[in-house]
Amino acid sequence: MTRTGISVKRITAWRRRPWAGYAVVLAALAAIGVVYAGFSPRSDRAEAQSSAQAAQDLKHGQQLFNKNCASCHGLNAEGTKDAKGNPIAPSLIGVGAASVDFQVSTGRMPAMNPGAQIPRKEPIPDFNTSIKTDFEEPEKREAAEKQKAQAEKNLADLRAWIASLGGGPEVPPASAVDPDKGDVALGGKLFRTNCAQCHNFTGQGGALTGGKYAPPLSGDDVTPTQMYEAMLTGPQAMPVFNDTTLTPQDKQAIISYLVKTREEPNPGGNGLGRIGPVSEGLAGWLIGIGLLVLAAMWITAKKPKKLKKS
Repeated sequence: MTRTGISVKRITAWRRRPWAGYAVVLAALAAIGVVYAGFSPRSDRAEAQSSAQAAQDLKHGQQLFNKNCASCHGLNAEGTKDAKGNPIAPSLIGVGAASVDFQVSTGRMPAMNPGAQIPRKEPIPDFNTSIKTDFEEPEKREAAEKQKAQAEKNLADLRAWIASLGGGPEVPPASAVDPDKGDVALGGKLFRTNCAQCHNFTGQGGALTGGKYAPPLSGDDVTPTQMYEAMLTGPQAMPVFNDTTLTPQDKQAIISYLVKTREEPNPGGNGLGRIGPVSEGLAGWLIGIGLLVLAAMWITAKKPKKLKKS
């Protein structure tokens, strides 16, 4: 008998054994597992790398918080109080990424000299995402771009760590703050109804009680994202306009109105607060009439010379 015939008989005898079926099933499962692993190792590896990167980013955000914020807000962002129990800095648990982005990107935080209201200032270098990069020299431009990219990552990591403590409003997407997509006319009505009492009809700002004030919104340094975040989180003396009070479309309309208003020129020269002909007429009346009164006083105050006798 040939060697092939013997092999066939052995295989046939092996197949008739009771445990042969289980062995075939196990072998089939193992083969399926090997094939599946061969087709999907990249996705599993990418997911593992993404999780590891997210954990690293959160750790970096906590390090930035400990360096710049923990001295006032506490090591766990629980807030701090003085010896009399008066709050020094509020808790950041639950404030959300949008609040952190607004306060830090506008330079209000970290606060160097707390007072009735924290003013807007240039952000510290770690979070200065508005740094200029339009240098002609390639070396300076490359260094500035690198610094700006690092600041953006630092701010994103800090936002992520604060958000991991208790959620809260997220940073709005770019599509929600595009001023070209909002209804300017509707935004003007909403702004005059909800915001003009403090910020002036055209967003020039104004004084409030207790040393507080509504900051101007007319500068180019006030970005549409910051406008949206301010309405969403209600910083300092400003009330919160959540999505129930003002829908995302309403917020976008207000942003469109403010951006459109500050882009309009002043055909009369000095804007004088851009509140219309009232301010211009008042200035003309006070200055013009005042000059005429001074001229009349000066003329009448001069003593007439005696006429010479002919």
